[in-house]
Amino acid sequence: MIAVPVIAIDGPSASGKGTVAALTAKELGFHYLDSGAIYRVTAHAAMERGVDLADEAALADLARSLDLHFDGVEIYLDGQAVGDAIRTEAAGRAASRIAALPALRAALLDLQRGFRKAPGLVTDGRDMGSVVFPDATLKVFLTASAEERANRRYKQLIEKGFDANLTALVQDLRERDARDASRASAPLRQEADARLLDTTDLSIAQAVDQVLGWYREADAR
Repeated sequence: MIAVPVIAIDGPSASGKGTVAALTAKELGFHYLDSGAIYRVTAHAAMERGVDLADEAALADLARSLDLHFDGVEIYLDGQAVGDAIRTEAAGRAASRIAALPALRAALLDLQRGFRKAPGLVTDGRDMGSVVFPDATLKVFLTASAEERANRRYKQLIEKGFDANLTALVQDLRERDARDASRASAPLRQEADARLLDTTDLSIAQAVDQVLGWYREADAR
């Protein structure tokens, strides 16, 4: 039996990996999984339901009971679209905080792997190639400078009508990078078999073209 192909794109926050992954999936006709959104939804649900973000066991129980549904890039929790509610900086910080908890990561593992369906899957996150899909057809570590990532995030927030401070965003991203890279469970890192893609000076189209080129090379082997 031939395994369903997976393109795993990992990288730090606001590196553009979600946009690149979604467009790559669309180009190939593959399914798309935004794994970071799962952690954001979990954090959002915890805050909505009064679950302590430091209570690892309670968060793991919550994660196992979540009624999640994805429709393209839209995410539904209990049948309701959560949309921009999980894209705030507060939700991002909460998601990064709970993502360091091993029990929570374990609780969400099967949920994430369940998105692997024919004809293929493109997924982005922090540990897609290292932990969730270690046999991925192509692994990409997509990054950009902290300043460029903060600038992209700033533009996104302003366009959505949120208040934002560029200096604070740079600081927040650096702190989040350090937290994600130093956590004991599934730390953010470039795997030895992952291709490095620095998008600091690349357009989205150029980044997508590079991923597609690498995938075609890997698929032809």
